[in-house]
Amino acid sequence: MRLSRYFMPVLKENPVDAQIVSHRLMLRAGMIKQSSAGIYSWLPMGFKVLRKLENIVHEEQVRAGHIPMLMPTLQSADLWRESGRYDGYGDEMLRMQDRQGRDMLFSPTAEEMFTDVFRAHVGSYKDLPLTLYQVQWKFRDEVRPRFGVMRGREFLMKDGYNFDLTKEDALHAYNRHLVSYLRTYERMGLQAIPMRADSGPIGGDYTHEFLVLAETGESEVFYDSQVTDIRLGARDIDYDDVTQCQSVMEEFTSLYARTDETHDMAAFDALPEERRRSARGIEVGQIFYFGTIYSEKLGATVVNDQGAQVPVHMGSHGIGVSRLLGAIIEASHDDKGIIWPEGVTPYHCGIVNLKQGDEAADAACDGLYSALSNAGLEPLYDDRKERAGGKFATMDLIGLPWRITVGPRGLKNGVVELTSRRSGESEEMTPEAAVAKVAAIYAAL
Repeated sequence: MRLSRYFMPVLKENPVDAQIVSHRLMLRAGMIKQSSAGIYSWLPMGFKVLRKLENIVHEEQVRAGHIPMLMPTLQSADLWRESGRYDGYGDEMLRMQDRQGRDMLFSPTAEEMFTDVFRAHVGSYKDLPLTLYQVQWKFRDEVRPRFGVMRGREFLMKDGYNFDLTKEDALHAYNRHLVSYLRTYERMGLQAIPMRADSGPIGGDYTHEFLVLAETGESEVFYDSQVTDIRLGARDIDYDDVTQCQSVMEEFTSLYARTDETHDMAAFDALPEERRRSARGIEVGQIFYFGTIYSEKLGATVVNDQGAQVPVHMGSHGIGVSRLLGAIIEASHDDKGIIWPEGVTPYHCGIVNLKQGDEAADAACDGLYSALSNAGLEPLYDDRKERAGGKFATMDLIGLPWRITVGPRGLKNGVVELTSRRSGESEEMTPEAAVAKVAAIYAAL
């Protein structure tokens, strides 16, 4: 993409109403525009990152054996009355009526809808196990929406639901989701720590939240410092292997890590003092096992191998896709702007032409643009007739991991400058070598 043809309304000054770093930087980098309180338009750069995150979520869910589908955003209140949650959910639910006077709601979550689909089409234990999921927009009418996409009213969310014959099978689904979430977050350049949490209005006996440590996190968390040393890495996980998934679950949850709602001071104080940590955390996902709560209320049953009609065991598993953008920026930025991890960057490499209109510089930039594109990468070429300082400031603000700078002086020596956004280190090399190095970095992901 050539920046002269792109729509990226960058702001030079910090918006006065943006309270946290991610909100400020997303507005300044032209990624979002507020439509109303807690509701945002996703501009091209923000939308591009949002789709990258969504694709990673889909890839890891499908890898784990989960099946994508899509539910409507508007739901009938009748289903929620069946489950008993319509009146109990609270003012966060946006209620409305259609022209026939039927009570409707804008989906804050979708347990009822998925259970209704299941009960209509599945009747035998032979069709289990089954995990269905979607990535869909949700709405919760927050009392005080704030912090940009971190606590908005409208948000993009992956929510999945497992249906299993027994508790043991459902707990394997729980473990399977935990493993797939760990891989998802690591691909995004995040360390999201699973922490024992409170189930809230969804209910259930087993639940973990995934939290990214950040000063602006809304939750106070307490943890054993050794938990930050664990990585899933490139392990080959067989999601059908109960023992292997259970082993990963135990590895990542055996050390103390809890949110303030479930904090156990006695257990925390039992840790060696040098390993006790308290911090703030941003929730980016949560997994639940809630047994037969919804299947009993909504009649989601199957015939088991003994011929008896039994309610299925269920779990619910969510990832806040849109709030992940804020979490990544909170965890990865400096005073100049965003620093995107390579796995989620909107463009793989920026090209800065120091002397637009110079024949040699223009030709070299065009050559780099073509070479990077032919290598399967997406470059962003700043071909505007702007001063060099302004171009560098824009690149630093939008946070592309790599920048190739082209100028007449370097070209006389046959070199360009390759700069790492994260480290700030620069290296002179031939244009061919710069393309090869950037391509190798992304090929290794």
